[in-house]
Amino acid sequence: MEQVRALGVSNELLEEGLTELEQVIAAAVQRAPGKVVADLSIARGLDYYTGTVVETVLVGHEQLGSICSGGRYDALASKGNRKFPGVGLSIGVTRLVSRILSQDLAKATRSVPTAVLVALTNDDSWGAAQDVAAALRGRGIATEVAAKAEKFGKQIKFADRRGIPFVWFTDDDGKHQVKDIRTGEQVDADPATWTPAAEDLHVRVLQA
Repeated sequence: MEQVRALGVSNELLEEGLTELEQVIAAAVQRAPGKVVADLSIARGLDYYTGTVVETVLVGHEQLGSICSGGRYDALASKGNRKFPGVGLSIGVTRLVSRILSQDLAKATRSVPTAVLVALTNDDSWGAAQDVAAALRGRGIATEVAAKAEKFGKQIKFADRRGIPFVWFTDDDGKHQVKDIRTGEQVDADPATWTPAAEDLHVRVLQA
């Protein structure tokens, strides 16, 4: 702050900002020594924030950029003539998770949330496939419907490439079967009652 003042610029708003920033840094240093620095190059939403702004970097992964950012709003909300200040921030979950996975700090049990791909028997079976998908989704089973009525082998290969463990088939008589494409086991199933094993129901993150 003294280096800025030494430039000899006289401005009331600048002095107000420097004074507030001094107070913020002084308080932060007491609670997190060595973790907070003043960086006057940071500029965020100049027509939105009205006070100190903050950006956070992950030590050792600085190239990710800011992973948690926010600042002070003097008029975050209002009611009539009353204005209410606040401090807000957002966390870059996507940046954090992408780094965790790319660095093998953790692994997901599969690459997509989908547990079941509903295969299409022919072009006219799309409506019935959507009914199956709706029944499964209604019970918390993440489900996709195949995009095209290709040969079943191609639909199974699509599921395999995506990492979807189960493929659902419905024949012309309305009989349902589900295939675990990892083991090849195929069994009769009812969309109103069938549920995959607990470990296949949701994607799980495992520590590497």
